[in-house]
Amino acid sequence: MAAMNGGELEADDKWSPEIQLGTAIMIPEAYVADLQLRLGLYRRLSGLEKRSEIDAFAAELVDRFGPLPSEVEHLLDVMEIKGLCRSAGIAKVDAGPKGAVITLHKSKFANPEGLIAFVQSSRGVLKVQPDQRLVYRADWDLPEARLKGVRALVQQFADIASKTKRAA
Repeated sequence: MAAMNGGELEADDKWSPEIQLGTAIMIPEAYVADLQLRLGLYRRLSGLEKRSEIDAFAAELVDRFGPLPSEVEHLLDVMEIKGLCRSAGIAKVDAGPKGAVITLHKSKFANPEGLIAFVQSSRGVLKVQPDQRLVYRADWDLPEARLKGVRALVQQFADIASKTKRAA
């Protein structure tokens, strides 16, 4: 845990978390046929992080193109997870049917004491590897369960990161 130094996460807004969930996340051509329009929607979506912004975007898509295909719903969920990852300082989430591997941005976490307490309270479900990655064991066979589970897990990390100790 020594490499998970405390302190402020850098104010570098240029990094983007990498999310691998093993499920299709896209705007299908069958949903939005025009390539330029699809690319424009991706550009707009890339700037959204808060659930309220993502929900408003989803409502616009439904108004313009009809009910959301599952790939678009998954894409919107991943955008929310990316925002939570940035808040938590998580650089990468690689999830599959048996759980997830979490890589911290620059191997640092804003609240190391909180992270240690979370790992210790997880009763072996969450473990720290020698390379500083965190391994979370779960049963996520279905993509929807994986999305929901990863979102809940990353939300916990974001909550812990936001509770950094204040300098006295």
